[in-house]
Amino acid sequence: MNTANWIPDLFVKRVLNDQQWTLFSPDDVPDLHDLTGAAFEQAYEAYEAKADRGEITNTKRLSAVELWRKMLSLLFETGHPWFTFKDPCNLRSPQQHKGVVHSSNLCTEITLNTSPGKEIAVCNLGSINLAQHIVDGSLDTAKLEGTINTAMRMLDNVIEYNYYSVKTARDANLRHRPVGLGLMGFQDALYKLQVPYESDEAVEFADRSMEQISYFAIKASTDLAEARGAYSSFKGSLWDQGILPIDSIKLLRHNRGEAPDGSSYLDQDETQTLDWDALRSRIQQVGMRNSNCMAIAPTATIANITGVSQSIEPTYQNLYVKSNLSGEFTVANPYLVDDLKERGLWDEVMANDLKYYDGSVQAIDRIPDELKIRYKCAFEIDPRWLVECGSRRQKWLDQSQSLNLYMAEPSGRKLDELYKLAWLKGLKTTYYLRSTSATHTEKTTVTDHSLNAVAHAAGAGSGGGSRYGDAVNGSSAIPGAGSGAVNAATSTPPAAAPTEPMACAIDDPDCEACQ
Repeated sequence: MNTANWIPDLFVKRVLNDQQWTLFSPDDVPDLHDLTGAAFEQAYEAYEAKADRGEITNTKRLSAVELWRKMLSLLFETGHPWFTFKDPCNLRSPQQHKGVVHSSNLCTEITLNTSPGKEIAVCNLGSINLAQHIVDGSLDTAKLEGTINTAMRMLDNVIEYNYYSVKTARDANLRHRPVGLGLMGFQDALYKLQVPYESDEAVEFADRSMEQISYFAIKASTDLAEARGAYSSFKGSLWDQGILPIDSIKLLRHNRGEAPDGSSYLDQDETQTLDWDALRSRIQQVGMRNSNCMAIAPTATIANITGVSQSIEPTYQNLYVKSNLSGEFTVANPYLVDDLKERGLWDEVMANDLKYYDGSVQAIDRIPDELKIRYKCAFEIDPRWLVECGSRRQKWLDQSQSLNLYMAEPSGRKLDELYKLAWLKGLKTTYYLRSTSATHTEKTTVTDHSLNAVAHAAGAGSGGGSRYGDAVNGSSAIPGAGSGAVNAATSTPPAAAPTEPMACAIDDPDCEACQ
């Protein structure tokens, strides 16, 4: 079971101010699950007052910081529960007039209303190959608009022709018509622009590219509404009120209020460059075809098929092992190889150096500093840059994004600062916390694109470390060491695993069946 903490803003405020937190039995406070923002805070504090008066006895009061640290410890040790934030998901939801977001989906990008026995949230996902829209060193907005117009029309068609196993899912989908258009190949796009992930330029590109996607997706939905009619629950939505995703940040900021020192509890950029006023007017004239338009999914399988980096992920390794049913083979980052060839640096020695350093270029003296910066791997990038890029995307999204966070040397202080930053920057959800694995790329071969003396264990993840800390499975678009990789310290293969049937590994977070 994949679990997540559904964290109200009040709790994080109490953590920041080193205050107490009260644990209640849900039976004693049944309305809290459906309340958000200021209404939640008022009701919660009223229940605490009742507990103080002895009117509610089944409670426990403890330090909010102590509980926060326990949550971080569990995340570090087991990979769960993930950190997802209740109030941003609800206060910025276009459909808050029709229900409550009670959780995200497994991959944390879908934030839609659910209602027991009445509605099961369904979202129809598609992803733009962002790298294919980088033309002559810049984002081709005309091509991007054409792609989005087609994608939104097809996603809207899926709602009609999909198979629904239960009526409550069909009813919700046809009533609200949510879709989730996202992106993949963000890292490839940065490579084409020659921009390091760990840079202000990457943050700005995340912002501007997502603004374009948001604008064109919403505009495409208005075009569909004009041709096919608005979705049935449009009246009363944030769309209907002229409040777009970029505008809903103000709702979140207002509800969070100010810290005791007068500073804001929300540090999220709100700059914009497109003509959003014209789009607001059009929405109020013709409506929206879809209650929700955008969500960034992990895209493990489809990114693998199209040969680009997964979703919004940084490069996992510049040299990695890729697994499929045919076996395992070594793959090098083609952008790095091209840049090294252009400088006359790509040869067998360089290939073996890359393998020796597990795909990292940082310790290879021959590689210029500009390439070392551009080709930093996921664990070499300060995770705060991932949060900042995520914050810039989140401001344009009416749902959320599957945002993995990478940390090479986790510590309590680092985790504390990172997840507080995620909340402060307005993120709705976070996904896996990944730390470095005990396994590495096998080093005995490089030139024949195969691995020697590796016993393939079907469905097995890479060895060492807790589940979230393992290298991601080789079938992913950003694979790590893969199953049965040779240990770097000994360069000797592991004992052959018993033969197992080819089957979905339920304990593998990157199993393609789950994407």
